[in-house]
Amino acid sequence: MNEIVTNITLRKAQVSAEQLNFVKSHKKYHFTITLSRWIILFLFLFLWEISTDLKWIDGFFFSSPKRVFLCLYKLFVEQELFLHCGITLFETLISFFLVTFMSIFIATMLWYSQKMADILEPFLVILNSLPKSALAPLFIVWLGTGMKTIIVAGISVALFGSIISLYTGFKQIDKEEMKLIYTLQGTKKDVLTKVVIPGSVPLLLSSMKVNIGLALVGVVIGEFLSARRGLGYLIIYGSQVFQLDLVITSIIILCVIAMGLYLCIQYLEHYYKKL
Repeated sequence: MNEIVTNITLRKAQVSAEQLNFVKSHKKYHFTITLSRWIILFLFLFLWEISTDLKWIDGFFFSSPKRVFLCLYKLFVEQELFLHCGITLFETLISFFLVTFMSIFIATMLWYSQKMADILEPFLVILNSLPKSALAPLFIVWLGTGMKTIIVAGISVALFGSIISLYTGFKQIDKEEMKLIYTLQGTKKDVLTKVVIPGSVPLLLSSMKVNIGLALVGVVIGEFLSARRGLGYLIIYGSQVFQLDLVITSIIILCVIAMGLYLCIQYLEHYYKKL
C-alpha cells in the first residue's frame, strides 16, 4: 500500500514539474515575441529619425518621429486630439457592432432557409465585390453629410463579406452532431441554438477580428468625403494644405487604434478559450 501511495506521489510530482516547465517555456516564448516586436518598432523609428536628420529622405514629405511627436503635442494642446480620435473610434464601434449583429442575424436566416440562401447568395457575392469607395458618394447623396453616412460607409465595407463567411461556417458544422439532435426529436431551432451557434463562436471571433479593421477602413473612407471632424478629415485636410506631418500623425494614430481594437477582441478570444 505504501508503495502505491509513493508511486502516485512521484507521478503527481512529475506531472507538476512538467506543467511548470511548460508554463515557463510558454511565458518565455511570449516574452521573446513581445520583445522582438518592440525591438523592430524602435529600430524602425530610429532609422526613420536618422534618415531624416542625415537628409537621406526629405522630412517635409516623409516627416519623422520627432515631428510626429510635436504634431501630437500640438493637437493635444489645442484639445483636438481626443476630439478627432473619439469621433472616429465612436463611429467605428457603432459600425462594428451593427455589422456583427446584422451579419449573425442574416447568416442565421440563410442557414435556417436553404431556399432563401440559394436566392440571395449571388447577390451577396456581387455586393461584396463592389468597391465600397465608389459607393460613398452615393451615400452622401442619399443620406446627406454627417455621422449617419459615415457609419453606413463603415457597415458597407464589412457586412457582406461577414455574412458570407458566417453562413459558410454554419454550413460546415459537424453533421453527426446535427443528426444526434434530430434523433433525439429535436427541431431545427434546437440544432441552431445547441450546435450551430455554440460551434461557430471561434469563427465569429475570427470574423470580428477582420470586421473591426474593415469597419475602421469604411469609417475613414466616409470621413474623407463627408466629415468635418475625425482622423479621416485630418488626413484629407492635411494633404490639401500640405501639412504632411498631420497626415502621417493621423495615419499612425489610426494604426494604434486598429491595434488596440484588435487586441481587445484577441483578449476576448483568449478568455473564451479558457472557459
